[in-house]
Amino acid sequence: MRERLGFGGDSIEDPVDAASVELAPPRLQPPSSLDGLLSVDPADRMRHAMGKAYRDVVRAFRGRYDRTPDLVATPRDEEDLRRVLELCADRRLAAIPFGGGTSVVGGVEPRVGHGYRGVVSIDLGLLSGVVEIDEVSGAALIRAGTLGPSLEDELRPHGLTLRHFPQSFEFSTLGGWIATRAGGHFATGPTHIDDLVESVRALTPTGVWESRRLPGSGAGPSPDRMLIGSEGILGVITEAWVRVRPRPGFKASASVLFDDFRAAAEGVRAISQTALQPSNCRLLDPLEAATTGSGDGDHAVLILGFESPYAPVDHLLQLAVECAEDHGGAPAAPLESAPGGTPAETWRSAFLQAPYLRDNLIRLGVLSETFETAITWDRFGEFHSRVSEAARRAVAEVGGAPAEGEGAPRVMCRLTHVYPDGPAPYFTILAPARRGSEVEQWDEVKAAVSEAIVSAGGTITHHHAVGRDHRPWYDLQRPDQFAEALAGAKRAVDPDGLLNPGVLIDP
Repeated sequence: MRERLGFGGDSIEDPVDAASVELAPPRLQPPSSLDGLLSVDPADRMRHAMGKAYRDVVRAFRGRYDRTPDLVATPRDEEDLRRVLELCADRRLAAIPFGGGTSVVGGVEPRVGHGYRGVVSIDLGLLSGVVEIDEVSGAALIRAGTLGPSLEDELRPHGLTLRHFPQSFEFSTLGGWIATRAGGHFATGPTHIDDLVESVRALTPTGVWESRRLPGSGAGPSPDRMLIGSEGILGVITEAWVRVRPRPGFKASASVLFDDFRAAAEGVRAISQTALQPSNCRLLDPLEAATTGSGDGDHAVLILGFESPYAPVDHLLQLAVECAEDHGGAPAAPLESAPGGTPAETWRSAFLQAPYLRDNLIRLGVLSETFETAITWDRFGEFHSRVSEAARRAVAEVGGAPAEGEGAPRVMCRLTHVYPDGPAPYFTILAPARRGSEVEQWDEVKAAVSEAIVSAGGTITHHHAVGRDHRPWYDLQRPDQFAEALAGAKRAVDPDGLLNPGVLIDP
């Protein structure tokens, strides 16, 4: 690691043994009327105590379980869920919906403030499976607790796919994608879960919330849109009709090198404003390309991909490559000794492995975390400079590392999604960790970069949701009147403020 990055710890550290972690005792015991639905088992409580952000992984690594849910509920159907919500109302317990637990913004943590006699984490994993497939309309009814791989496995025999692949795909659920407005990793076209939802059903403390299944409707504000991105504060999503499509049989990809990242971004803008709609249009800055083994460190790398279930796409790829060449790009040759052989294949492998490597980076004394945003093309150049500089400065100051040269932290950027009016920059930071205080180290960096993003006109998140970690900057970004309207909606469906308190609005 030191040879690759120029920094790393002096030793390999082992995580705390989970059996040695002492948890605060639960504040209540499961009532006999709900036998089999509720657990106080320490392992269950620990698993539902936090998500998968860097700060979460570090705290679990060091056994820092300061807050855990008192009970973990595992409803098998909506009737079970109704009984759990009824218990929460009777006992004044906060209820936190839990899908796959992959939140990276504190969305599933039992940080609920005062005024509650306990916290119940509601694990929806048993509400899973594809219920019905409408092949005529191209839609499927799927339960909220269905994990990504299971969802695709059930659609595959029908030759269909949801075509929604967030990086957390293996461990995240349909309900979680809807609740957090998740973004899949296709660069253009229908990639956000918003684009794929036909109707949603949820259970609230005051009853069922279900929209009519329609291809589109102009009948006032959409009830689906209100649930999409609601992060569990308006209801517990139980199932949804989603749009599915034939699986692609034709694919083509290429990589293009640029001497300059900004010139490359102009090429990406040009491609995004055509009607080509590549499935992949990911731009890596030179440092990210070098760090992942996808480039030489002197060139930005543009990864282009096209796919279709109906016809070959090679001509579309050629048009996109020609557009990139018009902006100074040159097609890349295969990488010597690279595992995949091409920059695109090598980067894809690194991208898929990244979440799994993070645990080992903690063991090696390396801070590894990301943040993402979106901005319009006319402001991208200045925005990228300001945010990158703020990140470099914050990491160097907080970590006590040199800002440049040997052992300097790495602040890297790639464009993950592109729209005709702007890109979604995604930043990665690798830096020497302050062992034992990594959480505090990252929190300081996160605050600095978040201030820079919002003050420069970007969004605090493009596809990672708000949760509890983004609340201060989300509050600055949204209109005050909208916050009041959202609070009014919550009072209508959750008058006691039991559902995921502290997320999006105050209880």
